[in-house]
Formats: sequence, structure tokens, C-alpha cells
Amino acid sequence: MDNPTGEITGEDYADAVLRGQVWERRSFVGCDFSEADMRGLVTRGCTFTECVFARTDLGDSEHTASAFRSCRFEGAVLGGASFTSCSLLGSRFAECGLRSLTLVETDLTLVGLSGAELAKAALRGLRLREANLTDADLRDADLREADLTGARLTGARLAGADLRGARLDANALVQASLFGAKVDLDTAVAFAAAHGLVVG
Repeated sequence: MDNPTGEITGEDYADAVLRGQVWERRSFVGCDFSEADMRGLVTRGCTFTECVFARTDLGDSEHTASAFRSCRFEGAVLGGASFTSCSLLGSRFAECGLRSLTLVETDLTLVGLSGAELAKAALRGLRLREANLTDADLRDADLREADLTGARLTGARLAGADLRGARLDANALVQASLFGAKVDLDTAVAFAAAHGLVVG
């Protein structure tokens, strides 16, 4: 790969074979990784801005302290991939398999996850502020201590989800289907208030 440490802008990596490579402190802006083979890729401290990952194979890839800003993941393979201390600010995921994705201390602010299959996902403590989770399947997901402030949860299914310690605003409490979800007392009181009940 050319220019391993500088910024790479507008490069076309469609169909490229990048399997198992290790990238450190690289910056990509507006690059197209559509249908690239990036299985097992390791990134450390890399930045991807407005890049496209359409039908890209990112299976078993490992990303640490990397940022994916306003990127598009469409039909991407993410099975076994892990993101640790990363930022996915403003990125959008569509028709991606996310169930075996590992997210640790990763910022999902403004991320588009409409209709995402996240049943039983481990999302504890993650920042999901203003994320679009419309119609997402979050059944039995671990959302303890997650920050869902401003998140769009219309039609989201949360049966069996653990929301203890999670931060949800009044709109989220009205929009989401929380039947069967586990909540703490503070959230239960806020839920009642959001639905017009008077507690006490």
C-alpha cells in the first residue's frame, strides 16, 4: 500500500485483497473499500472519514483506537470483528450482520443502526447518544449503563433487554417497546412520568 503513514484521499480499493494486514496511524478520506477482502485486518490508531464499506469482508478484523467517521457499511461482513476504544461517530450500518460484533469502550454517537439485528448484543456502557435505532432488534441485549440520550427508538424491540443504569430521555421511553425489559427504579419512575402517570 502506498503512503503508509500520510493521508490517503479518494483512493479506490474496491475488490482489493487486504487480508490480514496490520495498519497503524493511517488516515483515509473518501476512499472506497467496496467488496474488498479485509478479513483479519488489524488497525491501530487509524482514521477513516466518509469511506464506503459496501459488501466488504471485515470478518475477524481487529480495530483499536481507530476512528470511522461518517462511513457507510452496507452489506458488510462483520462477523467476529472487534472495535476497542474506537469511534464510529456518524457512521451508518445497513444490512450488516452485527450479532457477533464485539464493541468495547466504543463511541456510537449519531450512528445509524435502523433495523439492525442486535439481539443479545453486548452493548454495556457504550455511548449511543442520538443514535438511530429505529426498528432495531435489541431483544435480550445488554445495555446496562449505556448512554441512549437522544437516541431514536421508534419501533425498537427491547424485550428482555437489560437497561439497568442506562440513560434514556423521555422521548426514548415513549418511542421504544420496553415490555419485558429489565430497568432500575429510576427508569421505571421516568417511564411512568413519560406516559403521563403520577407517581407517589
